[in-house]
Amino acid sequence: MAQPADKPTESQALLLGQFKPQPMLKVPENLVERSKFPCIDFHGHLGRMKPDEAIAIMDDCNVKLFVDFDGRWGEILEKQKAKYRRWPGRVIHFTRIPWRFINEPDFSARAVKSLEEAVKAGARGLKVSKALGLYVREKDGKLIAVNDLRLDPVWAKCGELGIPVAIHVADPDAFFLPLDGRNEQYEALVRNPLWRFYGKDFPSKDTLLGQRNDVIARHPKTTFVGLHVANRPENLAEVAALLDRYPNLYVEFGARLSELGRQPYTARDFFLKYSDRILFGIDRGSMSRFQYRVYFRFLETRDEYFHHGGGLGRWRIYGIHLPDDVLKKVYYKNAAKLLGLD
Repeated sequence: MAQPADKPTESQALLLGQFKPQPMLKVPENLVERSKFPCIDFHGHLGRMKPDEAIAIMDDCNVKLFVDFDGRWGEILEKQKAKYRRWPGRVIHFTRIPWRFINEPDFSARAVKSLEEAVKAGARGLKVSKALGLYVREKDGKLIAVNDLRLDPVWAKCGELGIPVAIHVADPDAFFLPLDGRNEQYEALVRNPLWRFYGKDFPSKDTLLGQRNDVIARHPKTTFVGLHVANRPENLAEVAALLDRYPNLYVEFGARLSELGRQPYTARDFFLKYSDRILFGIDRGSMSRFQYRVYFRFLETRDEYFHHGGGLGRWRIYGIHLPDDVLKKVYYKNAAKLLGLD
């Protein structure tokens, strides 16, 4: 009878962060250097990128248009536009809400004026970050709700101007749970404690998403893009119900391959059913060829158990092998429609 293996000695014991198992699985690899069809990256940040470097990566990866969420307004917007004048039609910019005026009595009017001026200057949409609901506060420290009535004129004006609202509300489910051995993002949250929103200082995630849904329902003439799969990629049935309920809602899946790729059957069904409502985006602080190619591989191949390239989750992912007609919509057609390019 075989003897049990010796228990690891103290010198052999590993900390969780040191455990980096190398899979022994041998499966086909189909690396995709360029998207099969031209694509629009609907979710990115160019603030730290050198323009010539960004354009070179786009050319290599078949990215025809990049949506920069760091356009903001005024001089910042003009500077961002100036960086890419040598490459007309390759980069467009979204503006933001000037939260510094939130506690002023004329906030709504100022925010609408800022929006109108930015659109007149060339902004093609509004980006709303998770600051709304998690960081922006009243003078007394109370968090501003996502569905605060002072923002209604802004949402309405976006509909009037015909521009989409790209809205990020909340974060992964695990960020709103206790930091214990059951939390699947334990390592990420230990490394980044500011990502945690658990406790009495923050609303629950369901509360935040409920507030967002209230805004979408109140403004049916405004198009909303729920970034990060409407921030519920852990529950695609819930996202599907939202898409069924709100015809003015689209979703984008930047920085959520770690969630989509571990449920390939459900994700593929979701992409097929809602192929007219899903936008391609990767959401990286700086553009990279590697990251684009992971996304292309996820969308275009049947590859199994490959690294998703993000910092969330130890697990690996699987490709969903979308048909060409769906790829064309997700890569380009849906975004082109929202941006008035078709």
